[in-house]
Amino acid sequence: MGRIIAMAGKGGMGKTTIASLIIRRIREKKIGSVLAIDADPNSNLGEILGFKPGCDVGAILDDISANPEKVPTGMPKERFIEYQVQSAIQEEDGFDILSMGKPEGPGCYCYVNNVLRSVVSKLSKDYDYIIIDNEAGLEHLSRRTSCFADLLIVVSDASSIGLKSARRIKELSTQLKLKIKKSFLLVNRFNEDIEKRKIEETGLEYLGFLPEDPSIGELSLKGASIFTLDKNAPILTALNSLGEKIWKHN
Repeated sequence: MGRIIAMAGKGGMGKTTIASLIIRRIREKKIGSVLAIDADPNSNLGEILGFKPGCDVGAILDDISANPEKVPTGMPKERFIEYQVQSAIQEEDGFDILSMGKPEGPGCYCYVNNVLRSVVSKLSKDYDYIIIDNEAGLEHLSRRTSCFADLLIVVSDASSIGLKSARRIKELSTQLKLKIKKSFLLVNRFNEDIEKRKIEETGLEYLGFLPEDPSIGELSLKGASIFTLDKNAPILTALNSLGEKIWKHN
C-alpha cells in the first residue's frame, strides 16, 4: 500500500507550494512512484509542478451527465466513470497527476468527493506515495475527502489566526473520527522554532518550520515550475532535514 500524505491548512499558508516541494524531493530521491492529486477546485498544484492541466474529474462527470448515452450498454455507470478517471491521470517526468476540478452542475460536488475517496482507495495499491493537495479551510474534512491518510500535514504560519485554524482542523478530524495515522503541524515562512505552548495548543505533533524564502515568491511571479528552484534554496534544505518523517514508510 502506498503512503498517503494529505495537506491541509487555511488559505494563504503555502500548503500547495509545500505539497509540490514534497513531490519534488521524493522524485529527486528516487524512493518511489508518486501520484499527485489536486483536490483543490482552484487547481493550482499542476501549475506549480509545471504542467498544463488536461481533463479533470469534474469535467468528466459533467460530460457524462450531459451525455448519458456515452456509457456503454451493459457497463455500470460507476465502472465507466472509474475507467474515465483512470484515463485522466497524466504521466509527467517522475510523477503522475490527477486533477479533481469541480463540476458545474448543482449538487455534483459531493459526487466528486465520493470519486476522490474511491480513487485514493484503489490507486494506493499502484503508487508508493499519494500526495493530496486539499482545498483551503475545513470543508474538505467535513466532506471526508481526507477520511483516511497515513499523514496529515497541517500548514500554518506563526500567527495566532493560523495556529487557531490548525487547531480547528485537528479538532474536526478527531470529531469526525477520520482514519489518520499521524497529524503534523508544519510552520511555514518562519525562521525559528515556535513556542512549545503554542504547539501544544494545536494538539498536533510539531514537524518543524520552513523559512521565509524569497525565491519562492520569484517563482510565483514568473509562473515558473517548482523544479526550476535552485537545489540549494533555503526552503528545500529545511524540508530535506524534516523529510524522513514525511516520506519514510513505517
